[in-house]
Amino acid sequence: MLAVGIDPGTISIDVCALDDGALVLDRSFPTAEALADPVAFATMLRDLGADLIAGPSGYGLPLTTVAAADDRALRLAYLAAPGEEGGIGGLRALAKAMVDAELPVVFTPGVIHLASVPVHRKINRVDLGTADKLCAAALGVREQATRRGCALGDVSFILLELGGAFSAAVAVQDGRIVDGAGGSAGPLGVRSAGALDGEVAYLAGTVTKEMLFRGGVESIVGQSDVSLEKLSVSETREEGVAWLAFIESAVKAVAALRVSVPSPYEILLSGRVARAPSVVRELHLRLSTIAPVRRLHGYASVAKEAAQGAALIADGLAGGRHAVLTDMMGIREASGTVLDHLKIITPDAALRRLGL
Repeated sequence: MLAVGIDPGTISIDVCALDDGALVLDRSFPTAEALADPVAFATMLRDLGADLIAGPSGYGLPLTTVAAADDRALRLAYLAAPGEEGGIGGLRALAKAMVDAELPVVFTPGVIHLASVPVHRKINRVDLGTADKLCAAALGVREQATRRGCALGDVSFILLELGGAFSAAVAVQDGRIVDGAGGSAGPLGVRSAGALDGEVAYLAGTVTKEMLFRGGVESIVGQSDVSLEKLSVSETREEGVAWLAFIESAVKAVAALRVSVPSPYEILLSGRVARAPSVVRELHLRLSTIAPVRRLHGYASVAKEAAQGAALIADGLAGGRHAVLTDMMGIREASGTVLDHLKIITPDAALRRLGL
């Protein structure tokens, strides 16, 4: 049983492969490089001879094979109209290359597709956590259960997923995801502003996909490739403001999700930025009165947590040793679309924005 997980990040695309549960591939590719030649990337995946591959799924879909994903499904997964600039360009081309290579790829759900998240938490929301955030949470469920020696159903935590562009938070209670604040609707990120003030959206006139990728730490300091370690010892006023904005926004996300998980066993940190010691130290200082704060340590050393979780899900969906994990999390029962709970605009209006 060879299961592969893919995490299509803004900065890197990470790949993990499990052969009967044992790690056999642990790699990271620069996103621009991988998407510049999607055929070569698909060929690399084909040569692995996988039984099932999870991802790249964007905002997620109820379980759908890549061969069965029509144009409507892909637009709902990536939420971009034809010709839309911004976002992670090239993911649709990668999906097409996977179809052409006849790969056994399945698109996996986002947080909003899960029945374990109550409907009232989905109102006027699309991004409760993209498919990769769900995958990172799956790794957290498996890791906490293994480390504590408890059943998957006894796991509870709040996950802060601090990526190279977006920050997000996911709440897990009794082994199931029950709430989330996705990167475009949650805490401020390295590149993203996170949740937009409605008045800012009004003043902008038009909110483009590209706009979702700015307004965060890099916009505050006025430069790209910002080091969070450097920000922690701020040398300028802008750096100090950016550091406090980033940290406090993450802390507020945890505080908000305590409404859904009042007594988490621990607070887990994952993602590219969670590898910065200063970030871990500061969040420990600010959050340890709620629950122990710990970096999520998976089973791989190169690929990020979301790719590791995606491999676990692929293994479970294919009937491997992690099937109990996918069953516990309700992955197979995921349903609907990311537009189903919109009230401020209609789902039909959203479809028209996507050119459907």
